[in-house]
Amino acid sequence: MRTVKIGVIGAGSHANNVHYPSLSMIKEAEVKAVCDLNPNRLRMTAEKYSIPSQYTDYKSMLEKEELDAVYLIMPPHQLYDIAVDCLKQGLNLFIEKPPGITRSQTESLAWYAEKHGCRTMVGFNRRFIPLMRRAREIVEERGFINQCVSTFYKNILSQEPPYYSGAVDVLTSDVIHAVDTLRWMGGEVSNVFSSVRRLFVPYDNSFNAMITFQNGAVGFLMSNWAAGSRVHVFEMHSKGISAFVNPNDRALIYRDGSSEPEVISTFEAAESTEFHVYYGFLSENMHFIRCVIEDREPETCFRDAVKTMELVEKIYANAPR
Repeated sequence: MRTVKIGVIGAGSHANNVHYPSLSMIKEAEVKAVCDLNPNRLRMTAEKYSIPSQYTDYKSMLEKEELDAVYLIMPPHQLYDIAVDCLKQGLNLFIEKPPGITRSQTESLAWYAEKHGCRTMVGFNRRFIPLMRRAREIVEERGFINQCVSTFYKNILSQEPPYYSGAVDVLTSDVIHAVDTLRWMGGEVSNVFSSVRRLFVPYDNSFNAMITFQNGAVGFLMSNWAAGSRVHVFEMHSKGISAFVNPNDRALIYRDGSSEPEVISTFEAAESTEFHVYYGFLSENMHFIRCVIEDREPETCFRDAVKTMELVEKIYANAPR
């Protein structure tokens, strides 16, 4: 089996919590180099994961290392130029969500990827959570998902805009996880009816929408950053069957009017209690590595991510002000 030689740009907390541990578990992945501006983070990450080469200049890393792929794990408002440099060198590229600040940026990245023959992926990890995949598989045994719900609540009431001091808005930076998962459950979008509000803060922090899909399904986005706590749950419904999924806990599967659900725990579905495993990060990384090896398009490639960014735009555009 071919080994994918990887350079990682970014040694921050998210990369260290989920991506380095995931890549270290994939036998076909070999992290050859790491780059970060912070020398302490750089050294600690390289030592922890036995990464042979360290850089503080990503251009030097791209020039000196023989790489098959790059992981670019850094704030979305800072990654565009670096991503383009990687794509122009023909390097397969993994980035975290959101894939840029605007749909236009994402579309440009997709164009560069296609021009230079690169396989790309955006880290929409909710699609790859083992419990989510299992629940959808069970529901779709009865037919297509005809109704779905994506709920994401948080308690962030600071007057100062969150997400890099407001460089990225709440919907694009974080609620986008729920938006993308709706697309994954429902399919191609037809119409959007939405509400965007400011609750107790001077920036948009509540986003709700009804979405109709081309296959006749209906989806609901429910999000509110002025809620009591973090709640992130999903619903999938088909003929005579419903799944209620909390990826941090369990899925409840109801069939044919029964009041007693089948219960599947998130640890059972993932066969692990490790966060980076049961919350989908290992699975998304395995997917990307296999797609690079097999030279096929990842599920959440840049071109597909354009559709999620388009839906974000439509939620804003169709909300009365």
